[in-house]
Amino acid sequence: MKACVLGAGAFGTALGIRLGDKGYETALWARRRELTDAIAASRENSRYLPGVRVPDTLHPTHDLAKALAGAELVVMVIPSQATREVLREARNYLGNALLCCASKGIETGSLMLLSEVMLDELGADAAARLTYLSGPSFAKELAQHVPTAVTVAGTNTEATEAVQRALASEDLRVYATKDVVGVEVGGALKNVIAIAAGAVDGLGYGLNSRAALITRGLAEIGRLAAHMGGNPLTLLGLAGVGDLVLTCTGNLSRNRTVGVELGKGRTLGEILAALGQVAEGVETTRSAHALGAKLGVPMPITEEVYKVLFEDKPAARAVADLMGRPLRYE
Repeated sequence: MKACVLGAGAFGTALGIRLGDKGYETALWARRRELTDAIAASRENSRYLPGVRVPDTLHPTHDLAKALAGAELVVMVIPSQATREVLREARNYLGNALLCCASKGIETGSLMLLSEVMLDELGADAAARLTYLSGPSFAKELAQHVPTAVTVAGTNTEATEAVQRALASEDLRVYATKDVVGVEVGGALKNVIAIAAGAVDGLGYGLNSRAALITRGLAEIGRLAAHMGGNPLTLLGLAGVGDLVLTCTGNLSRNRTVGVELGKGRTLGEILAALGQVAEGVETTRSAHALGAKLGVPMPITEEVYKVLFEDKPAARAVADLMGRPLRYE
């Protein structure tokens, strides 16, 4: 198989390494030529995934047409807010390739899931070739072949199982599901909850508080997914509670890091400047907050994270307001 990964950040590079390690000739595309040239020269993505060697079967390039030429599997790992733009550039070169979107987020403005963005740009005829990857998988550990389990979702069984087989290996177990909405909502919203969980840790509130946020965050995610037609049971699997727990507790989580620093009193601008990479949960908080309001779905944790991020509300005050809401049945 010839494969292509669009996006040479940490996770895109990790997936490219995994495909290359399976023996697939794999293109790794990034818009910035200086990044792909550096990876090609050093056989390492020192900017986003330092210390992990890139196999000879992985071919970095900034030329989109060259990257996609002949590709049978295209994996998209583009920041969610740039997904539509890259799709518009890529669609004339995609041919009949299988597409797997591994990005996680909700588009600002349109409030579309990335599955909806892909259909909007590629057309309904492409639906049978589209799949979506999610699950608890930090890029560094994935690239280092730490045993990992993920889920791929798609409406077409043949395409979903083909992507499942293409990605699976002895240390990467890939499950399949038809619940695209559940997987997409879980992947997007877990980043918002991770910011909240990080803030609790930054405030020094302890393990009880973190567990409460994770649990009620899962309920919030399930509520939105169900309203949009997803299966709440999907959120009990890898794309839901699995990814949520990892992102809320793991020190490699960029979104949790944002929350920790907010809890310590730093401003969002300072945090993002120091981070140097995209934390999807920040923009997803903005879009999820708007989507919840549009659909009439109660999302109290998302609402408080929004106020902390964009209205300068102190994190401690946000926690107090969550705790002080009217009592109710679970």
